[in-house]
Amino acid sequence: QGRLVESGGGSVQAGGSLTLSCEASEEIQTSNCIGWVRQVSGKEREGVAVVYVGADATRYADSVKGRFTISRDDAKSMVYLRMNDLKPEDTAMYYCAATCGGPYGSDSFKKADFYVWGQGTQVTVSS
Repeated sequence: QGRLVESGGGSVQAGGSLTLSCEASEEIQTSNCIGWVRQVSGKEREGVAVVYVGADATRYADSVKGRFTISRDDAKSMVYLRMNDLKPEDTAMYYCAATCGGPYGSDSFKKADFYVWGQGTQVTVSS
């Protein structure tokens, strides 16, 4: 299935920025999509951003649209999540995930419908 390794989490004040990085193993390169999911302890996972490889398209959850940007560097097998104007409600464990359960346009990523997962990196935003 492949392997995903996240990095870049940390603590930041509200209004600040962070960039998360995800290194994907070779098997992930053939996935239909790769994205980011977050989870607050005790709550359901929420897909926040995804890039559909075949369509070369990106999609975002409404809660982060305009603030977060997902990008990829295929030469380095890396995917990034740039997070600007962070809010306390963005505090969560962030997971890199790949291989969407649904096709482009289905927005399955919003339900965290992925098959391959990283171990997660914590983001904490203080007010």
